[in-house]
Amino acid sequence: MEIKIGVQHTPREIVLESGQSPEEVESQIAEAFSGSGKLLTLVDERGRKVIVPADRVAYVEIGEQVQRRVGFGAL
Repeated sequence: MEIKIGVQHTPREIVLESGQSPEEVESQIAEAFSGSGKLLTLVDERGRKVIVPADRVAYVEIGEQVQRRVGFGAL
């Protein structure tokens, strides 16, 4: 699944692919925003960690991974 994180005062967004379910990611985001955690920490498919201060997050977009079509078929 694709996750996009917008960070305040930064022109580019952080984009990562995660193997977690949307519900797991949403619970991690809610935990970081609730004040119990000061950092939003997510792990991508390759095991790399992305750590963002929760008070600097402008938005988080959670989307399903799009399957790319291969070939010349007109489907």
